Amino acid sequence: MLPYYVSPEQMMQDKAEYARKGIAKGKSIITMEYADGILLVAENPSASLNKISEIYDKIAFAGAGKYGEFENLRKAGIRYADIKGYSYGREDVTAKSLANAYSQTIGNIFSQELKPLEVEILVVQVGDEGDPSELYRISFDGSIGDETGFAAIGGQAEELKVYLRDKYQKDQSFEAALKLSVKALEAAASQKVKPQNLEVAILDRKRSGRKFRRPSASELQGILEEPSEG
Repeated sequence: MLPYYVSPEQMMQDKAEYARKGIAKGKSIITMEYADGILLVAENPSASLNKISEIYDKIAFAGAGKYGEFENLRKAGIRYADIKGYSYGREDVTAKSLANAYSQTIGNIFSQELKPLEVEILVVQVGDEGDPSELYRISFDGSIGDETGFAAIGGQAEELKVYLRDKYQKDQSFEAALKLSVKALEAAASQKVKPQNLEVAILDRKRSGRKFRRPSASELQGILEEPSEG
């Protein structure tokens, strides 16, 4: 009896399809540059499980897909950043080096393990005054996208990118960026998003030291209930 054979090409296609289906079940996440930093917005009904987190001084992480898998990646990223910052210097910890490390780890799992990770992640770093910010999207197969202005991951990432392509403005205020992100999520899902179901964080360029901040629920509600200009 001949052994069961699957070509390497077919195996990779099957893994990719499996990962995409898992990611498609999850809610999407948007990251967006605005005048004073970077905004990250996720639809997340859970009050205890974060999809957006701080990694280091100027760096944030967001994950879509299987929570346990991207949570393990988040923890590994914090360890990587802490060790590199301690061994060399805090300025040596960059989103680019972290994204490359994630790419290698996720890519190795995709090519070598039977089951790929069902995740997409974002690694973003706010630039100092005059320096550009960095937005990296890492896919389930380890491929990296170096994004400009905004990025989206998760089940409706393509619809979000299409919506934002013509409406995004780099130098808009935090309030305008937040409203645009929520409108994009609502358009992609074809339903309203409740403020209490949003998880929002910013990397604020103007803050000294750690740039990561989570706006309060009352702050978000106040902004979203304001009538939009124009």
